[in-house]
Amino acid sequence: MGAKHGNLSINSENIFPIIKKWMYSDHDIFVRELISNGCDAITKLKKLDMMGEYQLPDDYKASIKVVVNPEEKTLKFIDTGIGMTADEVEEYITQIAFSGATEFLEKYKDKTTEDDMIGHFGLGFYSAFMVAEEVHIDTLSYKEGAAPVHWTCDGGTEYDMEEGSKNTVGTEITLFLNEESVQFSNEYRVREVIEKYCSFMPVEIFLSKENAEQEYETILEEELKDDDVIVERIHEEAKMEEKENENGEKEMVEVSPAVDKVKINKRPVSLSDTTPLWTKHPNDCTKEDYIEFYRKVFMDYKEPLFWIHLNMDYPFNLKGILYFPKINTEYDSVEGKIKLYNNQVFIADNIKEVIPEFLMLLKGVIDCPDLPLNVSRSALQNDGFVNKISDYISKKVADKLTGMCKTDRESYEKYWDDISPFIKFGCLKDEKFCDKMSDYILFKNIDHEYLTLKDCIAKNGGAEETKAEEEKTEASEGENTEEKKVTIYYVTDEQQQSQYINMFKQEGLDAVLLTHNIDSPFVTQLEQRNENVQFQRIDADLTDTFKEEVAKEEEEAFKADTETLTDVFRKALENDKLEVKVEKLKNENVASMVTLSEQSRRMQEMMKMYNMYGMDPSMFGTDVTLVLNANHPLVQYVLKNKDGEHVPMFCKQLFDLAMLSNKPLNPEEMTVFINRSNEIMMLLAK
Repeated sequence: MGAKHGNLSINSENIFPIIKKWMYSDHDIFVRELISNGCDAITKLKKLDMMGEYQLPDDYKASIKVVVNPEEKTLKFIDTGIGMTADEVEEYITQIAFSGATEFLEKYKDKTTEDDMIGHFGLGFYSAFMVAEEVHIDTLSYKEGAAPVHWTCDGGTEYDMEEGSKNTVGTEITLFLNEESVQFSNEYRVREVIEKYCSFMPVEIFLSKENAEQEYETILEEELKDDDVIVERIHEEAKMEEKENENGEKEMVEVSPAVDKVKINKRPVSLSDTTPLWTKHPNDCTKEDYIEFYRKVFMDYKEPLFWIHLNMDYPFNLKGILYFPKINTEYDSVEGKIKLYNNQVFIADNIKEVIPEFLMLLKGVIDCPDLPLNVSRSALQNDGFVNKISDYISKKVADKLTGMCKTDRESYEKYWDDISPFIKFGCLKDEKFCDKMSDYILFKNIDHEYLTLKDCIAKNGGAEETKAEEEKTEASEGENTEEKKVTIYYVTDEQQQSQYINMFKQEGLDAVLLTHNIDSPFVTQLEQRNENVQFQRIDADLTDTFKEEVAKEEEEAFKADTETLTDVFRKALENDKLEVKVEKLKNENVASMVTLSEQSRRMQEMMKMYNMYGMDPSMFGTDVTLVLNANHPLVQYVLKNKDGEHVPMFCKQLFDLAMLSNKPLNPEEMTVFINRSNEIMMLLAK
């Protein structure tokens, strides 16, 4: 072929500065694009071989070599793919690629953030100009009699093409890096980028440094392969040692046999795992395989709880593995990472348009070749196909969890404390997921048994239903009575609310533990979905179960005592609005406690959540009620010695002790409480 000089088929005067500017945020993506092109070229050549249109050589090895040269500031990509003729270079490189570039940039030139386009697929060959001031292509087509082609372009709108010297089928692209991109001639930097984007490419990828000193390794002779380059053959004699035999005689014994070894040029190691675990059938994968893959990909050496292997061919192609990670404490980050791939090529982490939001808490990989990856995120949000993928992933997770609960309840309960935040978040975010999981949500009670919502209703509903029936009977005929709700009591802090828990246990009552931040909105949703159920924190109120009845003849005196105690405590605490109740509690060990209505407490939580600190909490009735036990000696002492010298101190101490069972004291209150406790002990010591 004759030498040719021509203009690129583009409308822009100089498209490359636009490419560089637009892609500046993640310009390492050119590595993925050029390796992907090489991978496609190899796939095409293999298909031609399968169709009988080409015969691969016996020693053919599909591979992509990436060669760095820090001295020359170059980076090469060499594939053993289909190659190109001069006409094909003319068509695919100088016309289609660059006209595509123009169209692409016209559409996205005003976009400035990484989120504007998924994965930036479609950049292709011209992404090389993000880092190179000049690009050379040397290629030889698989077609019989094809001449090698050498093509060059220096980043302007002109190119040169002539016959080349390449003598093997495939394509070699050489980038002459610009000053801002010299980092890509560093072997470690390029390795980092390849491992980021191409760790699971279906073709082996080898990285090397031009003119690097040859490295060697020594192997057993039987491990020798046909393509190994032998440097030296080594024979090691058997090792003998003098040992005493059973007759007590000394003799020479062979402790290691003679062995033949071979010193060879160090074998290159592929940076790509060509058959990642998600491409295999679940039946072919062991527990060890899943754990090893998890640790390799996510660098997390805690063992995952369990995993879900996704494998679907119809109506769309999707494979992947989702892991439920182990969270050691509530302080551990629950931020997960879902890696999205397209035909084993890494696209991005946590694409929320494809992966249900609640699964972002998990760790995993999803490979979906059918995804339209060269479109904007806003287009993905309205893509029905993408929504189907998201729904499928959500359904598979629900199927796995419900199946485990049905067939392996013991394991499900063992995992529950770790996986409950994921599931509850999923129920809040995804109505279909919530519908599937509603019967498989577990609640751990104060005896650390696991119950479903139906179990909780059955356990708490008996007494309530009886009481409701009595109330209906007492109601006048024809009067409408509201359906009685079943109350499920809950605990948010076992340690702090231990006094209330002990009272519940003493009376044979039950409560469930809801200690995670997500439980507050989750409980609200449960009440909306189950109108016959209401949740109430264990310290929200004292039911008649905990109280003794006041005899009729004592009612007047009891009322007077209540008024007296109310006045004494309000005066001591300097709070005229303090709500005080006096009850005869069955548990004589409890002197004082506080209650805060469920509605008021939820209002407080909402104010905190939305930073409504400027508002007055009392406008929502958020003050606590102090409950005094008339059966306790300390309360009786205060009543009998209302004008005593130390009574105000006792009142304050009883109030703070009650508050400590409800919530932590603030720093100033705690300081006063400790000082007062010391003062009381000093009185006792006298």
